[in-house]
Amino acid sequence: MTQTTAGPPAAALPVAAVQAEAEPGNVAGNAGSAARLVGRAADDGARVVVLPELFLPAYHPPTLAGDPAGTDVAADHDGQVADSRLDPLRAVARDRRVVVAVGAAVRHPDGSRTCSALVVDGAGRVSAGYAKQHLWGPDENALFTPGRCGATLLVDGWRLGLGVCYDGCFPEHGRAAAADGAHGYLCPSGYLVGSEHRRDLYYRARALDNTMYVVFANAVGGAAPWRFNGGAAIYDPEGRVLRRAADSGAAVVVARFDPAELHRVRDAHRMLADRLPGQGGVRTRLTG
Repeated sequence: MTQTTAGPPAAALPVAAVQAEAEPGNVAGNAGSAARLVGRAADDGARVVVLPELFLPAYHPPTLAGDPAGTDVAADHDGQVADSRLDPLRAVARDRRVVVAVGAAVRHPDGSRTCSALVVDGAGRVSAGYAKQHLWGPDENALFTPGRCGATLLVDGWRLGLGVCYDGCFPEHGRAAAADGAHGYLCPSGYLVGSEHRRDLYYRARALDNTMYVVFANAVGGAAPWRFNGGAAIYDPEGRVLRRAADSGAAVVVARFDPAELHRVRDAHRMLADRLPGQGGVRTRLTG
C-alpha cells in the first residue's frame, strides 16, 4: 500500500457526532429529525456532522426487508440522490454551510442495494458517498450488496475517510484511509446494547493506529433485539476521548480537529511513516 503524503490542513475543523433514535420506515420523518440535529450541531459551531448508520430508514431489518421501496433512496448513474424526502437535510446543509454524513439504504441503477453513508454538501447536494464494504451478520448480507471501494471526503483542506460501523472493526480499513492521506475517519454506526466494550475500543484503536481523528456516531434506543447503545464519540489522533455522549438519549457532541495537534502526534508517533511494506509475506517458522 502506497502512503499518500498529506500535511496537516491550515485551520481547525469543528465536527459533530450525533446519536438519536430513528423510526423504522419513516424516511421523511427521520430526515426531519436529522435536519433538526444538524441545526443543533451547527449552532454549536460544527462544520461537519455525522449521524448514525441507516438513520434515514432506521436500522430495523424486518422493515428494510419488508418495504424496500419505502425505505430506500435512489441514486443515479453519477451517484446523486434527488429524493424529495431529504429536502430538510438539503436545506439545513445549504443554509448553515455544513457537510453531513448520514446512513441510508441506497438503490443503484443496476438494481443493487447498499448500506451507505450519504454525503450532503454545503450547497445541499446529496450523493451516495460511500457503500459499506464489510457487511455484518446474516441480516445485512441478505439485505445489501457490499461496497467495492473506499472513499475520502475533502472539507476545508481536511481529508476524511468514510466507514460504516463494522468497517471500523478492521484495522486495514482505517489504514487504507490513512494511506490515502486521511486526517480523520468518519463512521456512522449501529452498535447494539451489550457491545459497549468493543464499541469503545475499536474506534479509539483506529485513531491511534493511524494517528488520525475519528468520529463515531451511533444509534440509540429501539426495541430488542435491535436496541442500540449510544456512546457517540470523537477521538483525537492518540485515541483519547475528546467528547463522548451517554449510553442513552439523543445527543450531539462537538469537538475541533486541530491541525497543530495532528502534526504533533504524527511527528511523535510515526507508525504511518515507519510502517514496513509487505508484512503479510513469507514468515520464519520456529519451534519451541
